[in-house]
Amino acid sequence: MNWTEELLDQIELHWRTQLRPRLDGLTDDEYFWEPVRDCWSLRPRGTSNAPLVGGSGDFVIEFAAPPPDPAPVTTIAWRLGHILIGVLGARIASHFNGPAVDYMTFDYPGTAEGALQQLDDFYAAWREGIASKDEAGLLTPCGPAEGPWGHRSFATLVLHINRELIHHGAEIALLRDLYARQ
Repeated sequence: MNWTEELLDQIELHWRTQLRPRLDGLTDDEYFWEPVRDCWSLRPRGTSNAPLVGGSGDFVIEFAAPPPDPAPVTTIAWRLGHILIGVLGARIASHFNGPAVDYMTFDYPGTAEGALQQLDDFYAAWREGIASKDEAGLLTPCGPAEGPWGHRSFATLVLHINRELIHHGAEIALLRDLYARQ
């Protein structure tokens, strides 16, 4: 069995047949739609009331540390921002020599089109990075960049990131369904 191919097949099938097609046609109205009051989102700089904001550009992402319980509902814009930075971007930076990214300094996209372009680029880099790993590379510990996951194998990290893409992608798909039926 070729484990690199298996890991890629898992996420690539989901990406091609479910996640990415469900994002086609995303509008700015959907991107920023707030299904309930007090959502966390991306907001124009200077307009947020959240305890903390991050971002270096015209838009900031909202959060709190520690997050409140229950945490606010998040918009599609917020969820895509999380996928870009917390799911893909940080891993591309720490494991595949990608550009350094973090929640506080990222230039968040102010349009759905911009977010989807960044998502496509980050996904391609993640996929290319996984494809570069042979079995020995997949068995190597992740290292200190992954904190408590550092002792776990790179394959475990790939499974976790695949799960995160599936999980957050499903949340976005549900928000799109709700938006279309409001």
